[in-house]
Amino acid sequence: MSENNNRPIRVALLGAGTVGSQTARLLVEQSDELASRIGRPIELVGIAVLDPSSVTDPWIDKSLLTTDAAELASRADIVIELIGGIEPARTFLLKAIESGASVVTANKALLAKHGPELYEAASRQGVDIYFEAAVGGAIPIVRPLRESLLGDKVLSVMGIVNGTTNYILDEMTTKGIDFAEALKKAQAKGFAEADPTADIEGHDAAAKAAIMALLAFHTDVRIDDVPVEGITHIAAGDIAAARAEHKVIKLLAVVEQTEAGISARVYPALLDENHPLATVHGSFNAVFVKAEAADDLMFYGRGAGGAPTASAVVGDVVTEARHIAQHSLGPVIPIYANLPKAPLNASKAAFAVRFLIHDRPGVLTAIAKEFSDREISINGVNQDIKPTQHDPGYSGEVQQLRIVTHLCDEITLREAVKAVSQLDAVTGDASIIRVLN
Repeated sequence: MSENNNRPIRVALLGAGTVGSQTARLLVEQSDELASRIGRPIELVGIAVLDPSSVTDPWIDKSLLTTDAAELASRADIVIELIGGIEPARTFLLKAIESGASVVTANKALLAKHGPELYEAASRQGVDIYFEAAVGGAIPIVRPLRESLLGDKVLSVMGIVNGTTNYILDEMTTKGIDFAEALKKAQAKGFAEADPTADIEGHDAAAKAAIMALLAFHTDVRIDDVPVEGITHIAAGDIAAARAEHKVIKLLAVVEQTEAGISARVYPALLDENHPLATVHGSFNAVFVKAEAADDLMFYGRGAGGAPTASAVVGDVVTEARHIAQHSLGPVIPIYANLPKAPLNASKAAFAVRFLIHDRPGVLTAIAKEFSDREISINGVNQDIKPTQHDPGYSGEVQQLRIVTHLCDEITLREAVKAVSQLDAVTGDASIIRVLN
């Protein structure tokens, strides 16, 4: 037993990209400090990569590099998965679990699609699975939902969980630039990938919403259960209108328990400038939790980046290494509630809708009729002439018409918008943004 207590805890790392390389650095450079916190030394036994010759980080011992991730995973006590995607990551993690290794991952896409299967496999095998870095980077939001609030009833979780989109919207708001220019700046700074689709279309945030919903409400929620809207339709006119109303636009992941069931959504929303989430700038993330007893909680910090995310990964490694050193297990993830998923039209909201219209008599009347026919009450109308806007084949002015509704359900609202968009005097794509009270 004494020999076993002194044996180094073996750690395998799958992936040496932006986060993986920083994780390796922390494990190597802080090895003595981490050993003191754990009570046993940890040993990085290998790093699996596709191309070992591409790894140039000076803190990575080249002898640790391998292309055989499956073999490496089978000889470790803890396997860290940072390769991303669904496959082969899912296969590697299942093999690691089957071999008796606990796992640490930052793979939100995998967890949002196959999380319950992985949690069940880990529980059945008597090992742990940790994933703090999968939601919010360095922000500790997973553990509070998974452990700290287990004695309470979470009512809702709402947050900015994608740094790329927050940076883009913040640049549009503070610098007055359009979406395309803000996206280019985000890519130049490394906040956005060459293909930014997962971020700007909201899919990255949707994966995180699914994970938070499962943890908060103990119900099997997956990414296919999360309706999602991105920010590609947000124009400078939307930003200007929001500013005039002392509001800002943020892309939010919102999960809540309603009378109709669990709702998990991702959408751009108009927030009052005094709302706590309205003051989250740049690539920072923030998550706002409302619980029955604890009331309001807010978690804020860097939601992406190699070093911040690696901090969360290594935190999970230390937690699990302590469990191994103490011959114990962490808490399981209870998925017992089996609550229904709320239909899209279950909740009502106010919406701000922007149309581009031809400036001619009768247009406003025709548009108002489409809303009235569907019993959608209009709260306000704003119409600005935009001389730089044009519509091929139309020589007159093109105006930006903005309609703010009273509370209505989204399906009916979208039916009205579709009908208006088919009018001859309406051009371009409409923009729909929720107004969050």
